[in-house]
Amino acid sequence: MIASLTAGAFLLPHGVAHADPTADDVREEIEQLQEEFSSLNADFNDAQETHDAAEERLEEIRDDMEAAEEQIEELASGVRELANLTYSGVDYTSPTQLIGAEGPESAMNHQADLTYLASQNDESLERYTEELEHLEALESEASETEERAASALEEAEEATESAEEAIEEQEALLEELTEEERAEATESVGDNSGGGNGGGGGGGSYDGSASGNARTALDFAYAQIGKPYVWGGTGPDGFDCSGLTQAAWNAAGVSLPRTTYDQVNAGTQVSWENKQPGDLLFFYGAEPSHVGLYAGDGEMVHASTSGTPVGTVTLNDYYRDSFTAAVRP
Repeated sequence: MIASLTAGAFLLPHGVAHADPTADDVREEIEQLQEEFSSLNADFNDAQETHDAAEERLEEIRDDMEAAEEQIEELASGVRELANLTYSGVDYTSPTQLIGAEGPESAMNHQADLTYLASQNDESLERYTEELEHLEALESEASETEERAASALEEAEEATESAEEAIEEQEALLEELTEEERAEATESVGDNSGGGNGGGGGGGSYDGSASGNARTALDFAYAQIGKPYVWGGTGPDGFDCSGLTQAAWNAAGVSLPRTTYDQVNAGTQVSWENKQPGDLLFFYGAEPSHVGLYAGDGEMVHASTSGTPVGTVTLNDYYRDSFTAAVRP
């Protein structure tokens, strides 16, 4: 997905590339950049999760390899003994080896013991071979896991670089406008002012109708109002969109996955018309890349984008048109 989000996606349309952009032109670009940034952040989180899981699995594999090597070393002595017997040409179960036995019964017992010892050697050889194959499989998995971790890390880094380009493009667009035009250009995506329930760096307080776990989650989310958007952030000093929703519901004792791609499947989906305070609202396509918490009365609390602190936003036509799903954890 990241590869498709090239720098060209962030350029002005041809028709306004060499003219002074209007607020409407910039608003369209801001909306596009908002979606592109959210998609890149979701890709980053997904890649980071893949990388972390691969690193964790790699550590497990290395432990298994160490145990396998120890087992092989223990079995090696038995295999060496069997090899020595083979090279000596002595068959310890042959009648020649039973001459010293005292009577038929003793000879039978002697041969049974020797047969048992020979079978034990065969079992040791079989176990030794199995452990060698097991170690070889672990080494192959370790190599593949290392490659997967490295690839995921590279994807995460590419997403970060592309997102930085998107933010620079957005800032350049806004710098060309007056303060009034900037407000108009960003109106559709919201100003995250806190909706009258608190802003700045001191947090806010939720005074809506939610109860139970939803109330706890919203209380937590509102307390984060004013904290910075942090790329890949899960708190406590800053958040990205899915990091905020995960932390908010975790405060209510409900465990959510890390990414928007997974959070959208972490509960019961409800319609836009039936959403309730505390529901997760997802936006931007079949694989949604942005999420916030519905607060009631047509408002959502979320971590929007870089440079914009955690805050509330009015769910206007832009968000309705970008809506993918609502999920009740």
